[in-house]
Amino acid sequence: MIKVLQVTNKKDLKQFVTFPFQLYKNCKYWVPPLIKDEMETLDSTKNPVFKNAEAAYYLAYMGRKIVGRIAVIVNHLEVEEIGKKKVRFGWLDMIDDLEVTKALMEKVYEKGRANNLEYAEGPVGFSNMEKAGILTKGFEELNTMITWYHHPYYAKHMEELGFQKQATWVEYSLQIPETAYEKVQKFSRIIRERYELTVIRFKNKKEILPYVDAMFGLLNKTYNTLQTFVPVQQYQIDYYKEKYFSFIHPDYITCIKDKTGKLIAFSVVMPSFSEALKKANGKLMPTGWYHILQAQKKNDKAAFYLIGIDPEYQGKGVTAIIFEEMQHLFNAKGIKTVETNPELIENTAVQLLWKDYNPVQHKERSTYRIDL
Repeated sequence: MIKVLQVTNKKDLKQFVTFPFQLYKNCKYWVPPLIKDEMETLDSTKNPVFKNAEAAYYLAYMGRKIVGRIAVIVNHLEVEEIGKKKVRFGWLDMIDDLEVTKALMEKVYEKGRANNLEYAEGPVGFSNMEKAGILTKGFEELNTMITWYHHPYYAKHMEELGFQKQATWVEYSLQIPETAYEKVQKFSRIIRERYELTVIRFKNKKEILPYVDAMFGLLNKTYNTLQTFVPVQQYQIDYYKEKYFSFIHPDYITCIKDKTGKLIAFSVVMPSFSEALKKANGKLMPTGWYHILQAQKKNDKAAFYLIGIDPEYQGKGVTAIIFEEMQHLFNAKGIKTVETNPELIENTAVQLLWKDYNPVQHKERSTYRIDL
């Protein structure tokens, strides 16, 4: 007998957040999130995304044992202003039992129909700034801090329930040479001179903050034609600025401005925190903070997180400047391998950025859709 009950208090929400810790307890590839961060993300009193979204969280039980979870989300900005009549679902985890998945998905259908929506899609977050997609390739790879890990049966369950793939993301692993490619350096110099561009270098975290709004503005410009796009709102920018940007080391941010001082491109890279987060096992105390600090100081692996280029400069070689800067950083920090962030499979312009670094596609993930 499967019961699906809505989360109604903080105790239930804690069980919702920690269920994957039980499900993936013996999985060496699953990277746990920080419990405190997850709790805050899902808290409507703390996360400003709830100004334009609503969510309900559910736990599936067999007897007293939790066997699954799901978040059902309506992003009203997406539905009312963009016109996508979609109910979202995310934070989907369950045991390998199709009936459990089916019972969880019934809550998605109920919410969608109650709001006169046309289809359901997931797993996704509240907006396109969160994790998305069921893993379909790369089951023997650690996930990064901005992606979910899933067992192979997740995708199988979706297909058996009649879902179709909607959006697909690919991820690449790049090997970093000991010195920058000569053609990258040459091209970087030519592009700087041709368009009178300047690299902005930051000495401390405080210097980064005045550029954050412009970075998110570029993200909105860069990705507004992609199928999953929902504009990032100013209150979300303020939230991310306060929550994340003060923790990013200034060395790992590259910004480029034109001759008028306008930001035209940026990239954010971070050391890989996957191994550190596994050791932390969801908690900063008592020793989790130490593992994360060590990952920042000494690491041979990094990950691209964000990259934005003004459409006016796309296809003009600006990425050569970014890569030259990143190359110097990687060599100085002893970084040998870099993972890209998930990129929509149709976003070939972004994938071409890595072509000189012998990219190997090592992961793939998809969202799944069903008409209501």
